[in-house]
Amino acid sequence: MPLNEQSELAQFEPLTDAFHQQLMACLEECVEGRQGLFSDLEHLRGEGTSYRAWPEAARLRELAFALQSILAQSGESDPLCDQFLDLCSIHGENDPGEPKLARAFLNEINRSQ
Repeated sequence: MPLNEQSELAQFEPLTDAFHQQLMACLEECVEGRQGLFSDLEHLRGEGTSYRAWPEAARLRELAFALQSILAQSGESDPLCDQFLDLCSIHGENDPGEPKLARAFLNEINRSQ
């Protein structure tokens, strides 16, 4: 890898590190039953649910979209970011539920480290 590409990638390290740290914290909270990591559940408010806003999860999704876009401009990607955004797109009858998704994703991350 040419030196200028290495320095270009190095400038993204703080952003990717922040994303990874926040992802792990949110995944652990989601495994414990908190809802709203993979999608904004605002539409459930007021329907007799125990929904609580989760601003950290919303910021994580925003950070993931920004990180993916920035890295793509350099021809790069972050596998955890890409997989997180893929999981955010799962909706419908086959959705296994956020805690199950979070547990499976966390287990996969831990196995690959």
